Amino acid sequence: MNSSTQKPNLQKGCLLVIEDGQDQWILMKLAIKSAIMGVKPIRVTNPKEALAYLNDCLTVGVEFPSMILLDLYLPEREMGWHLLHEIRSLPAPVNLIPIVMLSSSNDQGDISNSYNRGITAYMVKPTDTTSWVETFQMLGEYWLKTVSLPNHTNFW
Repeated sequence: MNSSTQKPNLQKGCLLVIEDGQDQWILMKLAIKSAIMGVKPIRVTNPKEALAYLNDCLTVGVEFPSMILLDLYLPEREMGWHLLHEIRSLPAPVNLIPIVMLSSSNDQGDISNSYNRGITAYMVKPTDTTSWVETFQMLGEYWLKTVSLPNHTNFW
């Protein structure tokens, strides 16, 4: 493998999870730890906390997340879309971090609008623990073994 093309940084990095539901977070945290070894999930519960964390990445050296998982309904859909806009408006490299929108909604309008607003991918939240683990296994497989991202030191 060429040193300028690395497999994604998700392998040993952190994953920023923006999720307001405690029950959902517990399932996600267990599934992430089971399915994507070595990845540290970091949770924030609202747009203010998310933007504070990302600004700290830019200003005080807090670890940049390799990916952001963003709950669309925080608790309203407009809050999720507004936060997405705010993140994409931040300076590089934060605005380049892949964002996977998570939602219990499979409404085509939600999906289309999310892509039109700049997400990397859209995932409908699973309904049981086994499906959460399978979902994160697939996500990890894709980001760890399928796609290539720029070298971590050059990208972030």
